[in-house]
Amino acid sequence: MAVSITVDAAAAAAPVPAVFIDKDGTLIHDLPYNVDPARVRLREDAGPALARLRQAGYRLVLITNQAGLAHQKFEEAALLPVWDILASLLGLYGVTLDAIYYCPHHPQGSHPEFGRGCDCRKPAPGLLLRAAREHRLDLPRSWFIGDILDDVEAGHRAGCRTVLLDVGSETEWRSSPLRRPDRVAASLTEAAADILAATVPAGAAMEMAE
Repeated sequence: MAVSITVDAAAAAAPVPAVFIDKDGTLIHDLPYNVDPARVRLREDAGPALARLRQAGYRLVLITNQAGLAHQKFEEAALLPVWDILASLLGLYGVTLDAIYYCPHHPQGSHPEFGRGCDCRKPAPGLLLRAAREHRLDLPRSWFIGDILDDVEAGHRAGCRTVLLDVGSETEWRSSPLRRPDRVAASLTEAAADILAATVPAGAAMEMAE
């Protein structure tokens, strides 16, 4: 008796590497609590840098803390136009984000639902772990680019390598092994180059495993 089994192609596919990217201060210039699409500005080299990573086979996933929700600075629906303008701006370079994950929580927030601690607010790794589950991402071959050491810690706690975008955003410099970046870059162009230089081609990775 023949048995037919349908296998979901995505589920059967091998995990793929990703570059996780922080939003405010990394992908775009930081304007605290901004949800006005007209004021969203990509870093000048963001489009070409992400295009290079995309062409190298990396998935691109935005990971962002949005404490403005917990502090009731704006409503959750106000983020939708921000995601839309990011898609439009990156689309000019042929870049598409594979996913966007945001944490709405803050332990000192006043919002009745979001004003609490959680496992998704960076430096916790919850958003990265969720993205890896939902998109079959290979965390040891993935990277996190962020402009503060909380991003670095979140990446390391998820099992990724990390690049600190050193653009003056970090002010506390609290050090620990988890908060030591694998690379430090002055621009997204440099960050992308560092990641690509450290990337092991798929064929070479298979040979090493044999």
